[in-house]
Amino acid sequence: MIFNSASFCLFFVIVFLVYYFPLKENTKGQNWLLLLSSYFFYGYANWKIIPILLISTVALFYTGKKIHQTSDTKKSNLITTVGVLMGVALLLYFKYFNFFIESFSSVLTAIGITVNIKTFNIIMPIGISFFTFKLISYIVEINRGKIDPCNDFVSFSTYIAFFPTILSGPIDKPNSFIPQLQKKRSFNYSLTVDGCRQILWGLFQKVVIADNIAKQINPIWEDIPNQSGSTLFVTAILYSIQIYTDFSGYSHMAIGIGKVLGFRITKNFNYPYFSRNIAEFWRNWHMSLTSWLTDYVFMPLNIKFRNLGEVGMILAIVINMTTVGLWHGPNWTFALFGLFQGLLFVPLILSGSFFKKKKLKVNKYGVPTLSDFSKIAGTFFLVTLSFVVFRAETISQAYLFLQGIIDTSLFTYPNEILEAVKPALIFSVLLFIIEWYSRETEFPLHLLESKIKKRTRWILYFLLIFVIGTFMATEESAFIYFQF
Repeated sequence: MIFNSASFCLFFVIVFLVYYFPLKENTKGQNWLLLLSSYFFYGYANWKIIPILLISTVALFYTGKKIHQTSDTKKSNLITTVGVLMGVALLLYFKYFNFFIESFSSVLTAIGITVNIKTFNIIMPIGISFFTFKLISYIVEINRGKIDPCNDFVSFSTYIAFFPTILSGPIDKPNSFIPQLQKKRSFNYSLTVDGCRQILWGLFQKVVIADNIAKQINPIWEDIPNQSGSTLFVTAILYSIQIYTDFSGYSHMAIGIGKVLGFRITKNFNYPYFSRNIAEFWRNWHMSLTSWLTDYVFMPLNIKFRNLGEVGMILAIVINMTTVGLWHGPNWTFALFGLFQGLLFVPLILSGSFFKKKKLKVNKYGVPTLSDFSKIAGTFFLVTLSFVVFRAETISQAYLFLQGIIDTSLFTYPNEILEAVKPALIFSVLLFIIEWYSRETEFPLHLLESKIKKRTRWILYFLLIFVIGTFMATEESAFIYFQF
């Protein structure tokens, strides 16, 4: 059940009506409804994975209580470590176990030892990376003394399984989300309208741009040797647009649904393709994951390696970014993607500009200065190269793709692919123009109410709905980050 499906629309309408009418300001009843709805939504894909979510939730709920009740610092640290290891073990088993077996078997074969190791038919629970990170952050924050344990199991379980975010985030921190579950929630017209705007914008990104690009470039990935260098180059750029509009589209819809239900969900994207270096990019891309790993991986490593100076910081950032890559799944392409991203930080660290934040410079026409534009273009180019590795199924496929670009055919005109994606490409250019002039806002349609008259707003809404209805891809497509 995906956000852009008829089944989800029906599901959400039922939840909305019950949530705000029979259960109006009944916090306990609303939380029970959200919890049951979230488990139904999660189990809709495969009901067999529900026990995994439930057992891990129960285990970490009581682990949090035990940490809080323990006055001995060493003992509470030990319990926290055990709890974190439980979460990590969950990820390692369901997400990486077969990968480790296959990699070990390949190494043995490479050195001349023939083995017959069989992998297991392990069903990976969807969204496991997202809800596991929520569980881990919960007990770590209790141990750090930043939050008290939640005494209401229903509220805690709802935080972990909240249906708008369980499959692909954003990853909310417990200290920002759980308190919202414990407050009375009545229908808020302005917040609901803003949520609907954000859902509409996310839907436009997903079904008009991302899905139409995917339909055209997926066959190219399956037939790389027969493509010209220019076609592969354009495909790489298109994939960067696809993954952005697909994932940010999901995030906008999730945040918008949360607003309709009276919740403020963590922002996940902040116009990342206007970033001038890789540090800016990761501050603006998948922000909830970046924030999580900064708090629980990079900062502890940076403290541990602080005696090594710049070398220590480089080690911390490279390990952190490799972790970002491996978080996406059991594939060496993800590890290489993360390592490459980490190495891109090295010049920033050595030049002392890693922590510096400078405002974008614009000229009198309202566009970036030549200096900043060149930095934006350079960052986008490097990110696009890394996304080729990210998208590839194997490192050899990534190499074949990149090798195919470096060919004399790079200078031919890729007429076929450009014609096929022309509508999506036009809307992509329009999207980036709108984003540029909306870059100080939460999302492009956020300030419509205060900036534009009511009649004009409604014309824009209906125009966007018309575009979605006319140009949406004919087949429903799952979001890219569902696989992570």
